[in-house]
Order: sequence, then C-alpha cells, then structure tokens
Amino acid sequence: MKEISKIIDGKRVIVKKPELLAPAGNLEKLKIAVLYGADAVFLGGKEFSLRSAASNFSLEDIQQGVEFAHKHHSDVHVTCNIILHNDNLAGIKEYLQALDDIGVDAIIVADPYIMMLAKSMHLSLEVHVSTQMSTLNSSAIRFYQNLGMDRVVFGRETTYEDVKVIRQKCPDIDLEYFIHGAMCIAYSGRCMLSNYFSRRDANRGGCNQSCRWNYDLYEDDQQVNGEGDVPYTMGSKDMALVNHIPELIECGIDSFKIEGRMKSLHYIATVVSTYRKLIDAYCADPDHFVMSDWYEKELEKSANRAFCTGFFYDHPTADEQLYNNRDEHPTQEFVMRVIDYDEDKQMMKIEQRNYFKKGDEIEIFSPHQSNLYFTVEKIYNEDNVEVDVANHPMEILYIPVNQKVYVNDMGRKVRHE
Repeated sequence: MKEISKIIDGKRVIVKKPELLAPAGNLEKLKIAVLYGADAVFLGGKEFSLRSAASNFSLEDIQQGVEFAHKHHSDVHVTCNIILHNDNLAGIKEYLQALDDIGVDAIIVADPYIMMLAKSMHLSLEVHVSTQMSTLNSSAIRFYQNLGMDRVVFGRETTYEDVKVIRQKCPDIDLEYFIHGAMCIAYSGRCMLSNYFSRRDANRGGCNQSCRWNYDLYEDDQQVNGEGDVPYTMGSKDMALVNHIPELIECGIDSFKIEGRMKSLHYIATVVSTYRKLIDAYCADPDHFVMSDWYEKELEKSANRAFCTGFFYDHPTADEQLYNNRDEHPTQEFVMRVIDYDEDKQMMKIEQRNYFKKGDEIEIFSPHQSNLYFTVEKIYNEDNVEVDVANHPMEILYIPVNQKVYVNDMGRKVRHE
C-alpha cells in the first residue's frame, strides 16, 4: 500500500489522496461532474449495463465523454455489470474492444466470464469488480486479485472496522468504497424483489425499485399501520459518510464512490463539489482540520432522502429506515445555470431551471470559488425587455450581478424558514 501521508515543510500532508468517483447519467452530467471536481466518472453503455432506465451512452457518446474527461485529467469507468444470460453473450468481445479503442480507463464487471474475457484480450483498460458481487472480506478480495483484477468495489454492507482490517491484509490492490447515495434494502447484487413482483430482472438492468414502493403491514391478518398513517415502506435512508471522510482517507481507501446515475444535474454538482472541497481541505492539513457542519448542510441542498451512515458502524437499525417519514425535499431550489458572464457590464447570462422572481435571494455555488449571495433586482429576456418573473423552463435570461461568476456555476433560490 502506498504511503498515505508525508511531512512536507514541517507539516503533515496527505499524499495518497483518494479518487473521487462520480456518476454520469448522460453526457451533460458527465461534464458537470468533471468540472465540479470528480477525478473519475462512471457511466453505463447501451449494452451490458445495469440501470437500463438511465440515459445510457452510445459508443459515440462514450468517446465524447472520454475526450472531455481526459482533457480535464479525469478518468472514465464504464459499467459492464449485468449478470450474463446465454442470450447476452453475443457481441461482448467486440464491445470490450471498442471501449478499449476509445480509451476508456476501466470497466466495472460482475460476471466472471467478462472478467476473464477482458483479461485474456490484454486490453489497456483496468477491470474492476462490481459492488454487485457483494465482496465483504479479504479472502474474496485476494481471490479477485489472483485472477488479475485491478480493483474491487466493496459491497455497501462493509463496515469501517472490516475495511481497516481488509486494507491491511490486502495492501496491493485498489479498494473502492461507497460514501454517498441510495442504499439497497438487500445485500448488494442479491435482491429478487423486482423479479418476483414484475419479472424485471434487477441484475440485468431492469430493477423497478420494489423496496421504494408503499406497503401495508399485516401481522396475524391484522393491519399494523392505521388508516390515517402513510402506507408502510421498507426503503432505506440515503448513505452520507460526509463526517467520516477523514477516517477513510487515513485508512488508505483508493476511491470514494458517489451513487446516482439517475440523479439531476444539480444533485451531481452539489454532491461532487461538497466532497471535493472536503477531501481537499483535509488532505492539505489533516492535523489541523476541523470538521464543519457546512458540508452536511450543503449536501442537504440537493434532493436527498434523509441521511444515515449505512453499514459504516454495523448493521443498520430501525433508525436507518424511512418507514413512514419520507423526506426528499432540498433545503434550497435549483433555479439557474450560468452560461456566460460579462465582467465589464457585470451581467450574467443564465439558463432558467425553475421559477424565480425579482426580489428573490440567490445563492451561487461554483467549483471555482466560495458560495456567494445576491438579491435579484432586475431580469432581462433575450429581447432586452425587463421582466418580473422567470417562469419559462430553459429560457435564456440576463441578470446584473456585481460579483464575478463563472460558466457552469449554478444558482439556488434561498429558502428562508
């Protein structure tokens, strides 16, 4: 295992900074993830990938994504993580070769046949073992290492205590750990609820998220939840290990993974930006770093369920389940994306994303600077006519702002409770 920290100019500095790996549901989200600080992105192709409901990438899209990511010194991982049935075998070799020719940095794989095929082809790309394999122990990781795999993605059910032991026992293979996103109600890659209820195979990209449905609970033919209650649900809260990033960095985890290929552009920007700033701040001066509640409050501005720490401490309890109190409301609403800024006129050109009006307070967040706030005093449309409200989705508008903003910065409407 590489040395985690060194003394530089009399100060301890983290030199083994973990990769921040972000989801990319389409090309636009890929670019935002990279611009907001992702060291790598993972995406699904049109074939051999889970999340069939996502806007998956064609080979042409993947090539564009690779070119953009590499230009900004980020990597691209492609999910090839379905469990193959016999009718899925055709074309897999050609697909892997095409990904390698494009310059994809890694594939994420669950089926042993794809693992061994990729290695036998002597491709340049790395082969990563998917979380779908529920890898939770050092012996399994050494097994994959002996097969020539380059990285193992832990099952979400791996506790921090197990991670520390595994890191010591398996020092010479990359380890990837989920730090943020939705949790599965079952062990990773082992759920059959979707298959049972709708004949949509969760391990072939068709999961209908049965665990997020509303249910009534019965015991001995007696309904446990009353008529006035929200129907019973067994969905998990979302994982957010924002307050445990320092321990995981010191543990020597190679990659921190954010879940959410089907999440919004604003979600991707918010979550990636927050973890980027946190990782960089800790690595720059770990011995004097003070954890602030700013990071968690920032994450709450995107659309999340309530947060929990998943399996980080041990098996989740009833407190980690949503039951009857779903909460997916961000504390602030995404309303604009900056597409240009004229410094001489102090005028920003924006793309409207949600309703706002004159007099609203806006928070701009950015990968380039700290968050800034301003009150909307004037709004102009493309005909240079002043308007009072921005209520047309994707409309191009102009707003005077006396603080510099940057292309692809985003604006939220500040919600005053």
